[in-house]
Amino acid sequence: MYEEWPSRLDGAVVWTRTPSAGAVHPVLPDGCMDLLWAAGRLLVAGPDTHAFTPDDEGSVRYAGVRFAPGTAPAFLGVPAHELRDRRVELADLWGGAEARRLAERIDDAVDPAAELEAVALARAVESVPPDPLLSEVVRRLDSGGTVAGAAAAVGLGARQLHRRSLDAFGYGPKTLARVLRLQRALALVREDVPYAEAALRAGCADQAHLAREMRDLAGITLGAYEALANSETAQPSGSRTTA
Repeated sequence: MYEEWPSRLDGAVVWTRTPSAGAVHPVLPDGCMDLLWAAGRLLVAGPDTHAFTPDDEGSVRYAGVRFAPGTAPAFLGVPAHELRDRRVELADLWGGAEARRLAERIDDAVDPAAELEAVALARAVESVPPDPLLSEVVRRLDSGGTVAGAAAAVGLGARQLHRRSLDAFGYGPKTLARVLRLQRALALVREDVPYAEAALRAGCADQAHLAREMRDLAGITLGAYEALANSETAQPSGSRTTA
């Protein structure tokens, strides 16, 4: 079973997944990055450009902190593009001794999710704040704005925005816009909005356009996604487990 709730860390979400039987749920691109605790391990899920299917769903207990787009690199101390489409051990980023200490602390906690969030909150205090210009870019793109419009609004040229987006999001602003648009459409589909209407309201040209984006970014059809979303063990497309 999957559950999530707002974190005390600005813009983040805390989530848990407990073992359960049922269909395997692919993790779809959402622009986010996650700090994960799983069976005594601490890992980081980088930004995805395509669906990721975990091979241990139903067998491992997870807790996670999902960071809003563009906010995790400052927390982790590594550019997002270095983690694109990857799941890595936290020890590779923060060192083995620190990762083991934190993992043991979370393992011993009564509530691992709350302890993981506490780790994130403490680390965030010591981190450089996320780039406010990139936060505005996310807001504008998530509202359906264009890349050109977002760049003009924050006073960045196309090359500058692309370079800073690689560090913050793991990919360029056009890819981020596609990912956020797909997530808007899927949120509508989960509310039982018809596919054609969901496509238009999310910013796609038509239902065929949304279907192509599903194929390219999610690797499944809209019908298959809706069936998973309606299943008893369904989890939001942003929950980021690892193999």
